[in-house]
Amino acid sequence: MVTKQLEQIYSLNHEFHTFAKSIVIHADCFAWMKAAPSDSIHAIVTDPPYGIKEYEPEQLEKRSNGNGGVWRIPPSFDGHSRSPLPRFTALSSKERERIQHYFYEWATLALRVLRPGAHIFLASNVLLSQTVFSAIADAGLEFRGQIIRLVRTLRGGDRPKNAEDEFPDVCSMPRGCYEPWGIFRKPIPEGMTVSECLRCFQTGGLRRKPDGNPFEDVIESERTPHKERAIADHPSLKPQSFLRQIVYASLPLGEGIVLDPFMGSGSTIAAAEAIGYSAIGIEKNREYYSMSLQAIPDLSSRYPVKGIQMSFQLP
Repeated sequence: MVTKQLEQIYSLNHEFHTFAKSIVIHADCFAWMKAAPSDSIHAIVTDPPYGIKEYEPEQLEKRSNGNGGVWRIPPSFDGHSRSPLPRFTALSSKERERIQHYFYEWATLALRVLRPGAHIFLASNVLLSQTVFSAIADAGLEFRGQIIRLVRTLRGGDRPKNAEDEFPDVCSMPRGCYEPWGIFRKPIPEGMTVSECLRCFQTGGLRRKPDGNPFEDVIESERTPHKERAIADHPSLKPQSFLRQIVYASLPLGEGIVLDPFMGSGSTIAAAEAIGYSAIGIEKNREYYSMSLQAIPDLSSRYPVKGIQMSFQLP
């Protein structure tokens, strides 16, 4: 019944697929968010691209062929082979302006679809977070802090390129040990308290941990396990052990709809399915959308969650 309602309200004539409590849609999120019902989404949890074409087909092909393009193929580090990563360290001023415009436009659409008091959890990186977060705040969303995902990524820490022997005691930038996630909130109506917002919109706060302790903004995290990457071969796949904590916190009353407008292979939707939340995933890349149809049930079925009862309410 729940997925039938999601289909009727949110598919908007796009290709879609439903799961136990969620729906994934093959569409461009900008177009979808312009047409989706306003004030109807309870939270957004997403790991976006950065508007500099790294997920365009020709760039993904270069990445898979090892030719680089936007994706830099880093050298081995202390015997470890590292995954390709976008060239964020050498962006021009025009590219940074493009990123800022991209996220300003996206945040404007997010404001449209979110309920008052709804939160956004948005993955970023240390090189771009200042630009991205300021653009989102400029669009009218309240900046509510950051989640620091403590994870040793093996990125950074390199000696100067082509001068490693000349400068053996120098690294060009710090070794990456954390990933910042921005937390934003659609403003609560003027004069309304958080408790009134919770009663009216089921939003406004964050859900405490299952043991009753407050949700915390520093989370120790593993790198994505190989067994999860074998299910969903997406370049920025986040581990279920981390995502389920974020998704759980996003709905303060454990009811409503979580949206991932940059779904990729569906790891956020899998996390929502695993803990009993309803979610909507939007993905424009055909390969990743198709991958998600199998990846979501496979990822959500790993590490079963017990003893957490959730309810669902459509807008």
